Amino acid sequence: MDKQYIAPHECIQLHEILTFKNLCLTKSLTMSKLVSDEELKGILNQDATLGEEHVKELKALMEEARSDWDRLPNI
Repeated sequence: MDKQYIAPHECIQLHEILTFKNLCLTKSLTMSKLVSDEELKGILNQDATLGEEHVKELKALMEEARSDWDRLPNI
């Protein structure tokens, strides 16, 4: 099977999603330190953990796209 590449417009969309996920992660981490309710704190910490995983996955996809573009011939 041929390798599939991420198109430039898809990389831009990935960047937008990554920016949004980073913002959500920052908000969850900040709010978890401010809330006093333990249940809410647990939900925010769980959201932050999941958000960190998503950010790592998105970064890996973007790095893969960048390395693919580096191998393309210059036109």
